[in-house]
Parts: sequence; C-alpha cells; structure tokens
Amino acid sequence: MELTGAEIVVRALADEGVEHVFGYPGGSVLYIYDEIFKQDRFKHILVRHEQAAVHAADAYSRVSNRVGVALVTSGPGVTNAVTGIATAYMDSIPMVVLTGQVPTSAIGQDAFQEADTVGITRPCVKHNFLVKDVKDLADVIRKAFYIARTGRPGPVLVDIPKDITIARGKYTPPTGEIKMRSYSPVVKGHQGQIKKAVQLLLQAERPMIYTGGGVILSDAAPELTKLVQMLDMPCTNTLMGLGAFPADDRRFVGMPGMHGTYEANMAMQHCDVLVAIGARFDDRVIGNPKHFAQNARKIVHIDIDPSSISKRVKVDVPIVGDVKDVLVDFLAQVEASLKETRRNPEQIAGWWKQIGAWRERECLKYTSSNDVIKPQFVIEKLCEITRGEAFVTSDVGQHQMWAAQYYRFNKPRRWVNSGGLGTMGVGLPYAMGVQMMHPDADIAVITGEGSIQMNIQELSTCQQYHLSPKILCLNNRYLGMVRQWQQIDYGSRYAESYMDSLPDFVKLVEAYGHVGMRIESPRDVEGALREAFTTHKKRLVFLDIITDRTENVWPMVKAGKGLTEMLLGSEDL
Repeated sequence: MELTGAEIVVRALADEGVEHVFGYPGGSVLYIYDEIFKQDRFKHILVRHEQAAVHAADAYSRVSNRVGVALVTSGPGVTNAVTGIATAYMDSIPMVVLTGQVPTSAIGQDAFQEADTVGITRPCVKHNFLVKDVKDLADVIRKAFYIARTGRPGPVLVDIPKDITIARGKYTPPTGEIKMRSYSPVVKGHQGQIKKAVQLLLQAERPMIYTGGGVILSDAAPELTKLVQMLDMPCTNTLMGLGAFPADDRRFVGMPGMHGTYEANMAMQHCDVLVAIGARFDDRVIGNPKHFAQNARKIVHIDIDPSSISKRVKVDVPIVGDVKDVLVDFLAQVEASLKETRRNPEQIAGWWKQIGAWRERECLKYTSSNDVIKPQFVIEKLCEITRGEAFVTSDVGQHQMWAAQYYRFNKPRRWVNSGGLGTMGVGLPYAMGVQMMHPDADIAVITGEGSIQMNIQELSTCQQYHLSPKILCLNNRYLGMVRQWQQIDYGSRYAESYMDSLPDFVKLVEAYGHVGMRIESPRDVEGALREAFTTHKKRLVFLDIITDRTENVWPMVKAGKGLTEMLLGSEDL
C-alpha cells in the first residue's frame, strides 16, 4: 500500500509493538503528530522538555526489556534530547529516538531550526540514520529497532526531514527476521572458553562473582542466582547490576567500588579467580587499575561487547556472547563437572571466614540521631514500608549512593538510575517511564534539592497523565556530593555548592496539583512515608525531607586510589 512518510512512521511503530511514545511536537514533525492523532494503536505522552522524553523512554525500557521510543523536533528539540541519549548510551539501554529535520533541500543552508543531528549525536548513539528517500523509511525504522535491542543494546537515532514525512511511498508490513550483512553480533559463547572458565572456577580457593548491568539487560538473573547458590560463592553487583542477585541472600557482599562495601572491595582485591559477568571494570568500580593488578588472580570476563573485554583490565579467559546464553551453557558444564570434580570445602570455608571478618567492620553503620534526619534512615524506612518491592528511581549524588547502599534490591529491573553518565535530573522523568510500564506499582524517586530542579517541570506531565510517584527529596541544602568532595579534597572550600534561595517545595508541588509534605524530625519520617504510600497511593506526593547537611557517603575510595584504600568514615580524613 502507498502511504505518506508520516503514515509510514506511525504504521512502522505500531508494527514493532510500540505501546508508548514520549515526545514533544515541533514544526518539522507536525505531519507525524497529525498521524499520531488519527490512530489508536499506541499512546503518546507529552512531556514538558525533550530531555525528559528521552529519559522517560529510557526508564520504560529499563523496567520492561522493550525498546523505548522518543519523538522530538529538529534543532533545539534534538539538542535538548542529547543529554538523554548520552545517558542511555552510557548504560547500554535499547531505545529508538525519532527526530525531525528541515526539508532535504534546506539541509546545510542554516535553515530555521536546523542542526547537524547525525554529527552531533554520532559519539553518543549505537547508530544513527538520516533518511533521504521515503522508500527507505520503513526499512530504516525496522533496522533501528533491531540494532537497538541486539548485541550490546543502545540508542539508535532516525533523523527524518520534513519533506520525507509528506512524500508517498509503498509500505510493506514486516516479514521474517532482519538480516544485516555488516552487523551480526555474537550471541553464543565459545564452548572451549566456557570449559576453561568452569575449570578455573571449580579449582579456585577464593572465587568471586562480579556482575554488572549486562546481567539485567540480558534477563539472566535466574541463571546468575543458580550459579552463585550452586557453588556457594560470594557475589557483588555493581550500581547498574543491583537486583541481579538478591540482596537478602547471605552470599551477596554488597556493591563494589568507590562507595561499595568493605567486604566487596576486599574480596574483589584478594580473590584468586574473578568471574566478571556483564560488567566492564569501570573506574568507579575498581579504582586505580595498577593497584587492582597488584594482586595475582585469574579473570574470566563474559560480555556481549568484545571491545569491553581487556579494555581496562587484562583478562585470562574472554568469553564473547549474550550473558544469558553463556550462563546457560556455563551452568550445564558446571553441573557436568561437579559429577567428576570435588571442590575443597575447607578452602571455601576459609574464604567465607575471611569475608565474615571483613563484614564485621560494619562499614555501612551510621550514627543515628533523634534531632536531625539521617538520609540513610530514610532509605531504610522506605525499604521497610515498601517491603523492598518498590521501583526506585534516583537522581545523581549522595542520595543515589545511599539508595544503592541501603535499599535491598532482591529483583532485577527495580532500580533505575544513571550509572555511566551520572545525569542529574533523571529521577522524575524516569519515574514517569516506569509508571507507564507498571501503572499500579509503588514508585519512589530518591532525589535532592539540586537534582529535582533540573526537570521539575515534569510535575505538569504527571498531573496530566495522573502519575503518582512518591518523591523523596533528601534536602540538605547543598549539592551534597560536590560538598563532600570539597570537604575531603578542597580544604572545605564550598565553592558554589550551597543551594541558597530554594523554593518552598510544598507550595510548588501543590501549585501543580499534587500533595506536598515537609518533614523535619526523625520521628515523623515513618508516618509520612506510610501516609504517602497508603492514604495518597493514587496521588503524586513530594516529601521535602530536611536532612543532616553534614552527612557524607561512606565508605569512599578517592579518585586515583585502589580498592583497599578505602575511607570508612570521617575519622580517616
């Protein structure tokens, strides 16, 4: 059948099974919006800023394993969206971003609202397309979805000139699987390499499993859990991997890295066989690579992306493949090998005894108070009241680290945060994307008075679509993580980190039609949280929680230091 380009866009999205599109209209995409208005196969969510559209699509994907979709106009619409695209790219989130462009005849002429979208976004997308012929449009959109969700996932951008949206071309519904000669990611792991890895692991005296976001993206949490429990090994999940292995299992030693637990970091450094699964030895995880390499250990690295293997740390057994596929084969070989190979229970018991000694340091213990609200206490109460079942989104800063440390994530895809790029302002639009996927779930936004103001206009979107996240603003009147670094590394010179002239958040959220609460005493925290999640379950509630402005995140590995060079508290300064 012959359709306009705009009709092709809408039909192609519907045929991909898209149910929600997050976007903001503008001149170059109005023909597309006109066709969206005429259809009922998917719903469009009108945000108040293009950055929020991409963040919401990003979170929608994170909690659903679907490809998120955002639609923005040319020029400033695209440039506003770049932060969201880069955020998704750093965390390997599958997403398709459709952008308007000036007519093909005007490209390169400095036309009104023209921007070199392909050039601007090239460093922060998995791939991008500029459609120059309506005959290619449907095929390009299908390829975009395929590229976004296969291999190492990531955002793919499709730039569509306005004249392409009114040109006419034939549309054929998709049939069969897409094949691209130049793109064929490896899925199955090499059996010989898997065998080597299994032999190393079964011979280990001090084994360690280190996992990242790749386990969650591959939906491999069940296989990971089975492997860890079968071999009774310690397991650590990175910031992006929290929930891949249940936090309440005794084998979980906490998060590793800059603000990880003492026991996780010490085990990472002193193990003799380290199996890295869907993780990339990020600088915030291992600290200084030279320090990390001081201890001899054998390293197995499982990852879908070959370029991530031996990028920062030399590994002994590389296995390229989809994490879930590799772990299925890995488990089969472990089960077969255990029938012939007996592990040394005394050595494993000794390893657990050492880990127990490290745990006795109680590195996450903090000083409670009856006078000022401790942010850690708020997160603990949130976890208790929601029974650890909430979807938790966070902005970036101290509050993000406290959420990661003190909320016990026992399931994957419940923790949504910006790990790689560290983008302030993501928390509220992330919650919007989560609720579009899980309309009846408990959703908590952990934020600070600095981060929340970066996309606070999305309170309007929440009002329009009756979204009801609970926003916990841990308000310490500082850009908290900046203040902490200034205290430790810059002689307590708090240059521009004090948040003066803050709004009355309660009045502000009430002006948007929501419920506002101000909590200033520790004894009121639990009651306010219970009221928010029960009495006001169907309303957006903003809890302005006035917290201890001097509290820091501990433990801490300073930049350039090694995993065992942790600061465990202010007494180490």
